[in-house]
Amino acid sequence: MVSAYQHIIIIRTRRDDAQGINDDLKWFCNSLGMFNQRDKDNSCYRIFVELLKSTRSKRLMSSDGLAYRLGLSRGTVVHHLNKLIESGFVVCERNKYSLRADALTVIVDELEEDIRRALMHIRETANKIDNALGTGKIN
Repeated sequence: MVSAYQHIIIIRTRRDDAQGINDDLKWFCNSLGMFNQRDKDNSCYRIFVELLKSTRSKRLMSSDGLAYRLGLSRGTVVHHLNKLIESGFVVCERNKYSLRADALTVIVDELEEDIRRALMHIRETANKIDNALGTGKIN
């Protein structure tokens, strides 16, 4: 279940011929806005990869466990986990974290559905505003 507030970013970038799975995964994460300029040590990416591994093996991870495994502070881990939850990639269950699904294609499918629902609500509101202003859609 995704939180009531969801922030999805899609960045359209040219995809170079990757040299391997790591490059593909970095491009995937970058395209979905997982990184920002302040994350100099790729903490968010490293957390995502660790969650990908643990989710695929059906293990939930605590923020303390992630911090220990990655050599990061718990504060850094929690900051990035919150961002990943807000984006709809990660879910939290009893203070344990995992990816939303164990396959990246399923996550993309679910994000696509989230975006479709969000646009439907935006369209409904736009229609309501247009009708109130007397500028309803003309076909």
